[in-house]
Amino acid sequence: HVQLVESGGGSVQNGGSLRLSCTVSGYTDDSYCFAWFRRAPGRNYEGVAAFYVRGGATEYDDSVKGRFTISRDNAKNTLYLQLTSLATEDTAMYYCAKGDTMAAGPNYWGQGTQVTVS
Repeated sequence: HVQLVESGGGSVQNGGSLRLSCTVSGYTDDSYCFAWFRRAPGRNYEGVAAFYVRGGATEYDDSVKGRFTISRDNAKNTLYLQLTSLATEDTAMYYCAKGDTMAAGPNYWGQGTQVTVS
């Protein structure tokens, strides 16, 4: 049973930074990706960044390229998302997810952590 537990959200000012963490457990197959999605009020879910376990490739949505960095600590079974140069349009609930690809969408979701930029 796959479990994803996020932490690290909060409120920051424009231009600020945050680091989100996601502890992952219960999976055995490395042929997947771990990703961060977000949902802003009144908008659909959108993929933000993905880490492909087999090979270590990363993928970013154009809106966050150069500002957000996804990484994984294997020893801690933890996925991170470093957010920098935050803007008000980054305000959203951020979800850690596991699936085949970011485009295909998640098979598993965490409970989410709120990021508010003002």
